[in-house]
Amino acid sequence: MNEQQIAAGALDHYSRRTGHTLTPKAALIDMDGTLLDSMKLHTMAWYRLATELGIDCTREEFYLYEGMTGAETINRLMRRQWGRDATDREKTELYHRKTCYFNEMPRPGIIPGADRMIKTLMDSGIRRVLVTGSGQLSNLERLNTDFPGAFAPDLRITSRNVTHCKPHPEPYLKGMELAGVEPWKAIAIENAPMGVRSASDSGALAVAVCTGPIPAEAMHEAGADVVFPSMEAFADVLPYILNKD
Repeated sequence: MNEQQIAAGALDHYSRRTGHTLTPKAALIDMDGTLLDSMKLHTMAWYRLATELGIDCTREEFYLYEGMTGAETINRLMRRQWGRDATDREKTELYHRKTCYFNEMPRPGIIPGADRMIKTLMDSGIRRVLVTGSGQLSNLERLNTDFPGAFAPDLRITSRNVTHCKPHPEPYLKGMELAGVEPWKAIAIENAPMGVRSASDSGALAVAVCTGPIPAEAMHEAGADVVFPSMEAFADVLPYILNKD
């Protein structure tokens, strides 16, 4: 299929799923693994923390937790290993430790194609809203340098702004509120199943991009309207989704 046919298929799937025709006005965009090539570093930091605590885990499983807040990730690990919730103090101290481990590693690069995707959105007049489960300032502050002018400070949903993290739809619903759009005017761009489920349940067009080891099948199962093998491939199709071809 060519780019135009892929876009048409995505829009048709969305219309059949929601009963709406997409008229894009806003793009709601995840950060880690979508804009920044940071997930392999996050998984290394989480794995180091968990193994130091004596928690049975694999590094790969942390890719599947992407989209959850740090506090919820810690809670999930505690419940599984010891059958209890983490205390507020544990959540704060352990997430700080994980952040320190992350910051010890090399600075993550930009996902190939992400800059072209952002430029297309900006040139098309599409409002951009960051929707991330992260609260890690080291990465959030990078957006101003790596994607200048792309994300206004008041158009960002982070772990500090939500009660329910992904896969709950709240993060994307709040992103729509900031953008001032209805669900059928929003494109959500994700790279992990929890984020895809959040986006799909919010009523946005749920775009999944495989930038890590998670297979395309998992993205479809989570509710993606369309799945791309790379951000470069999505950037090629985006103008047709926006009807800017």
